[in-house]
Amino acid sequence: MQSDNKSLGGAKSSVAVRERSKAVDTAAVGEQRCLSAEQHRASIAAKKKALKIARGKKTYDTVKRIFDVVGSLMGLMVLSPVFLLISLLIIAERSGRHVFFKQRRLGMGGKPIYIYKFRTMIDNAEDVTRWLSEGQLRQYYSEYKVENDPRVTRVGKFLRRTGLDELPQLLNILKGELSIVGPRPIQESETVLYGGDKNLLLSIRPGLTGYWQAYCSGDTTYTNRKRQRMEIHYVLHRNLLWDIKICLATFGAIVRKVKRGQ
Repeated sequence: MQSDNKSLGGAKSSVAVRERSKAVDTAAVGEQRCLSAEQHRASIAAKKKALKIARGKKTYDTVKRIFDVVGSLMGLMVLSPVFLLISLLIIAERSGRHVFFKQRRLGMGGKPIYIYKFRTMIDNAEDVTRWLSEGQLRQYYSEYKVENDPRVTRVGKFLRRTGLDELPQLLNILKGELSIVGPRPIQESETVLYGGDKNLLLSIRPGLTGYWQAYCSGDTTYTNRKRQRMEIHYVLHRNLLWDIKICLATFGAIVRKVKRGQ
């Protein structure tokens, strides 16, 4: 009888231990959920605050728009002979049917826009699987650009090296779709790379040039997220003086690329 009582007592003790353990586990799970919910709310609040900061620069945006209109008009008038010369070079190369190329990107607020460029690639360049190697395809799908791209023409290499291929985007600036300085206009498929910062990135006009284009180094990529951080940093801290510095740095970057023969 005594032995039965001990067994019964041990069983009850074991059940009690399991119940206490289950209660502790339940409490821990509940605490973790509360912590996760708090972190989620804090993250949402931080993103809303950042978006409010990005949109709260009305005076700056107005002045910048005036500069954009004046600058694009002057650029189109002064550079019209350059437009003509580049067009003749592209036609003479006979690498395709068109002088200009347009590509769908996302503008301010995520509105679809078409940006204009001088054509720098052969016809049917969009068929990437036909022209790119396996390694180049991996780079294309991760970074949306390819080193030593075989689709680029001889004239196209010169235009890209000097940045002249993007001169037609002065029309996009005049139309109000781009700004002279801003984040790089991205494709819709690239938005996933910005995660929760997508709306922040798209809260302002993209630019002909920008912080990333002017200051990026070889290791500034989507993969290591340095490119995303640079673009978002500009959105949050943009100002007219910085825009002027970015324009000057862009010319410096172009000169360095020409000297390196890239």
